[in-house]
Amino acid sequence: MTPADLSPSPSEALRRTREPREIAADAPFFIVMNAGSGRKQSDETRAALNQVLGEAGRTFELRIVDDPSRLADAATQAVRDATAQNGVVVGAGGDGTLCAVASAVFGSGCPFAVLPRGTFNYFSRDHGIPSDPALSIPLLLSARAHPVQVGFVNDRMFLVNASLGLYPKLLEDRELYKQQFGRSRLIALWSAAITLLRRHRHLRLHIEHDGTMQEIRTSTLFVGNNRLQLEQIGMEEAPLLERGLLAAIAPRAIGRIAQIGLTLRGATGRMSDADNIISFAFKQITVTHPSKRHRAVKVATDGEVTWINMPLEFRVASEPLLLLKPEADVASANRS
Repeated sequence: MTPADLSPSPSEALRRTREPREIAADAPFFIVMNAGSGRKQSDETRAALNQVLGEAGRTFELRIVDDPSRLADAATQAVRDATAQNGVVVGAGGDGTLCAVASAVFGSGCPFAVLPRGTFNYFSRDHGIPSDPALSIPLLLSARAHPVQVGFVNDRMFLVNASLGLYPKLLEDRELYKQQFGRSRLIALWSAAITLLRRHRHLRLHIEHDGTMQEIRTSTLFVGNNRLQLEQIGMEEAPLLERGLLAAIAPRAIGRIAQIGLTLRGATGRMSDADNIISFAFKQITVTHPSKRHRAVKVATDGEVTWINMPLEFRVASEPLLLLKPEADVASANRS
């Protein structure tokens, strides 16, 4: 039998990538935390880590990042250290922080874990990871690394969603309101309502999908990679994410009052009932502007807004992220 005969078939190799991976009982944890969550929260997290991981005799390093611009560098260094010591990289913060840390982990072979400390925590909730540190920290000691799907827009990764148009503007305004009035879901919803009442322009976009080209006029293009979020707004494409797809959502060109009505439908879980919504599932789409193909546009990925040059390629990543999470039955019970 030749070495080629001993190598796994493509289907066998794919099956192995989908199997959970055991974590070494002495694997150290390298925890990257965004200090933007507040000094009190940082102190509480450190105390909880000392109590749970310290008493279990597990080694960990908590690296608190005060400057958001240094978050990617801190995550990259954590990946280097985890790789050298057969450890686990942990992101602590909201979805934006988790995505920044996961971006550094992706492709390294290191397991990734999360301690959710954000407002909505869609990523952790979708995977059954509790928001309470008293429950999420002990999970680090018992969970296996499961492969989970991530998305990309060009070279930028996202865990939950990516968007352009009105949605990034909503996120920018929400951040301004949070700085003035504090972080809460009520403040987030209030800022969204104010933004929707203002005049906004529509985008003309060409979307290439499965060999066909479609032109749309819309206020925003939203691409989802989070079943929980899509279920909450009532999108029928939500279950398709588990089949290795992303979901695209774009409202047709409508006025401000109609836009608010559509948002209310989403808030009550009835978005898919709307007549003025375009939605479909996909593995890859390419988005261009009909007259300015290489223009730069604002794109939001997991709440973080940046400029990206068109064309925009939204796609499912070719390999998964290895996430420490509860087993399927427990994760399903924890989703809320």
